[in-house]
Amino acid sequence: MEKGGAIMKVEKVKTIAAELLNTGKTKIWIDPKSIEDVKEALTREDVKELIKKGIVKKRKENEQSRARARKLLEKKKKGRKKGPGKRKGKRTARAKKKKQHIANVRAQRSLLRKIKKENPKLLEKVGGYRQLYRKIKGGFFRGKRQIEALLKKGE
Repeated sequence: MEKGGAIMKVEKVKTIAAELLNTGKTKIWIDPKSIEDVKEALTREDVKELIKKGIVKKRKENEQSRARARKLLEKKKKGRKKGPGKRKGKRTARAKKKKQHIANVRAQRSLLRKIKKENPKLLEKVGGYRQLYRKIKGGFFRGKRQIEALLKKGE
């Protein structure tokens, strides 16, 4: 003991703070600048006061690092890690049927518009723009290639 009253060891303050903050002793942080105030604390109430002042704090829990996840995402952006061994579920689970259909129809319609702009006479030989448009809508063609083959045959 020193002059001026009793002194509590810093370790004991840590133990009491750990109990009060429901954590382990290693998770308790004490401000090194205010170490004298910490030593003067005698009771649990004093330690509570130090916590209130922010001299004694609970350290943040270790969070899960995103570093590996970011690295993996970079590789996936480059097209790696996407082979058959990494896939689970059907093809339709990764690319929905409806979205595939919409993309297919949009591609066919844009091809049709392009042909209408560049060579409208060719369309007349195979039944006209409107009729082909309706066939696309009805799902008559499996893809752009089929339309191109039809147009080639019509030439």
